[in-house]
Amino acid sequence: MFRPNLTFSFLITILIFGYPFTLYPQIILHKKKVIIIDPGHGGIDSGTTGENRIVEKDVVFKIAKKMVYYNRYFPNNAFEIYLTRSTDTLISLGDRAKLVKKLNADLFISLHCNHSENPNAKGIEAYVSKSNGQNTKEAIYLAYSLQEALSKDLGYIGRGVKFANFKVLRETSEHVPSVLMELGYLSNRDEAMYMDKEVNIHAIALTILQSLNHYKMIEINP
Repeated sequence: MFRPNLTFSFLITILIFGYPFTLYPQIILHKKKVIIIDPGHGGIDSGTTGENRIVEKDVVFKIAKKMVYYNRYFPNNAFEIYLTRSTDTLISLGDRAKLVKKLNADLFISLHCNHSENPNAKGIEAYVSKSNGQNTKEAIYLAYSLQEALSKDLGYIGRGVKFANFKVLRETSEHVPSVLMELGYLSNRDEAMYMDKEVNIHAIALTILQSLNHYKMIEINP
């Protein structure tokens, strides 16, 4: 089901085992974008659980930490990345959202895994706030960019960009472009097994980071 291209697989190998700086053009950036990555759930809130017993809160936390790790290997540390939680603890949705203003963030991305009563349901979804605010256009563009990158590089099925009234989106979207990503179904055996492999956690994290790096180079016309 998942068929990473050879170039991407080579890039993963190089970044894990060394010589990362030869792979990127040395672009000088005048201002780093501040990105808040929100690994969903935590603590007593495990989120969904896969057939193979992997847990959503752990999967998304691993992905978030790998994003921080790989950011060090981009030219000039491409972004300032902050996580809404640094350990396996439960942070309220309100407190997660407050970090946007506190850290003067540019983007907010919440990471989750999906679940369905239908074991054949699979693929990734991206959500943006239902409110049609000043950041909606950029949020939609960012959501499509992330979904397209994960589909193209990792073979995920894209299930589209959807609108929702999730609290973290509702309370952050008025300040910054905000996206909530559902990174596959843990209720799907194939996707749960995929998420259980460390190399795939690396791949997801790096794909998201590369997509964000591309996004920041494009100016959205108002």
